[in-house]
Amino acid sequence: MTVQTTNQLSELGKLVERFTKEEGLNKTAVPSLFFIRESQVTEPIHAVFKPSICIILQGEKEVLLAQDRFQYGPQDYIVSSVHLPVIGQVIKASKDAPYLAFKLEFTPREIFGLISDSNSQFERKKNMNRAMYISKADHPLLDAATRLGQLLEKPEHIQVLAPLYKKEILYMVLQGPHGAILRQMAIEGSQTYRISEVIDHIKLNYVSALRIEDLADKANMSVATLHRYFKQVTAMSPIQFQKNLRLQEARRRLLAESTDAAEVAFQVGYESPSQFSREYSRMFGLPPKEDIKQLRANPVQSKNA
Repeated sequence: MTVQTTNQLSELGKLVERFTKEEGLNKTAVPSLFFIRESQVTEPIHAVFKPSICIILQGEKEVLLAQDRFQYGPQDYIVSSVHLPVIGQVIKASKDAPYLAFKLEFTPREIFGLISDSNSQFERKKNMNRAMYISKADHPLLDAATRLGQLLEKPEHIQVLAPLYKKEILYMVLQGPHGAILRQMAIEGSQTYRISEVIDHIKLNYVSALRIEDLADKANMSVATLHRYFKQVTAMSPIQFQKNLRLQEARRRLLAESTDAAEVAFQVGYESPSQFSREYSRMFGLPPKEDIKQLRANPVQSKNA
């Protein structure tokens, strides 16, 4: 790591510390920009990553996507090009040196707009890649991220300058070594684009029973091809993806409401409370009632669950 990079990470890290009022994810006045701070190692946290780029400034984190393990630290950035259910855990942090990260969410439309504005022609590749990857943030990317973060000190400029700086950041990511993954997600008609449409459909209709044949028709693929490509992009099958969404939403509802597990099971699409309890225990390590009791006894973990 160069001296210049070290200084940039330090400057952006100090900015993140200054504008994080609490542990965990902090929303900022800049649209789609979040700052993250954790002052201690965390328990594994289940979440659904939105399409986003997250630059790590200090500390280390590990993310599990099905059986895939991603570990990253200072200067690394992790990209999720579609919605992905994951398990994340901060593995290096302390009160004196907290985990600090800069997270910027984006939409496929924003990526497509950048591609349309570019004079370059991008091929609709047939090979499929994971929708999540890690890369190194270089000077131009860190510089653009710092300028976007500094708008919090001059909020009167946010409306005009934030869209420009965000566009610059996304452009730098597209030009990075794995930028093709983002491009394929945004190019209408590409196989990755069609898988992303299936992901969006499952996310919007996770309560309903899935018919793989309907998903295959939606993607204009055979059932076998859909299964193969969906797993290449998300590391899981469509059914596993839906199950993950259902269980995470069930946990959120149980934590937020005074509702019993059987009722929540029906709300998220399960027909059998006993099956729900088994799958919940398998995913979170405890039956619903015991898990929620433990979460409520741990406010920090509960906040991030």
